[in-house]
Amino acid sequence: MRLPSRTHLLTSLFVVLWAGAMAGAYWWYQLQYVRAFSPQATVFAGDGLRLPANLAGAGPIRIVHFWDPACPCNVGNQQHLAELLAHFGPLGVRFYAVQKPASQGHLPPALAGLENLPGLPGSDQLPASPAVAIWDQQGNLAYFGPYSEGVTCNAGNSFIEPILKALLDGRPVTTTQTLAVGCFCDWQQP
Repeated sequence: MRLPSRTHLLTSLFVVLWAGAMAGAYWWYQLQYVRAFSPQATVFAGDGLRLPANLAGAGPIRIVHFWDPACPCNVGNQQHLAELLAHFGPLGVRFYAVQKPASQGHLPPALAGLENLPGLPGSDQLPASPAVAIWDQQGNLAYFGPYSEGVTCNAGNSFIEPILKALLDGRPVTTTQTLAVGCFCDWQQP
């Protein structure tokens, strides 16, 4: 009987260590991100949301993006938001952002056109993010909820484009309470 060579033993040891490292990385990834990406049902109720006094009343359509820099659900959402900004910004729609209180981070350069709203009345009661609120030309809350339903967000599954088109056409929209299943991060937890 022939004993395995030293090279064969080292190769086998390397394969075992590599497999262990990959299993550990996979386990770490699941703990860090997979739970955050798990679709969850969330109820969005915008009854308490108000525009700050300097933005309230009649004016352009106003979109407020609620985001948490630590939320991994922002990845696809921010690309979609950049597309909305590029398409509807030239049509007079104004875009704003509200960052989760006590969080730190910056929006990507593609979203540099969003004005920061440091304290939107009622935003402390948000259930989850990413979320969006849309006020019509009369200053009424027309929509509050997620950008879309599902784990990813794009123009194909978004609620936002049809709402903006209706408002731009002068048709009224009132959808301030929604139930959605998707990728959301809790707004209330620190």
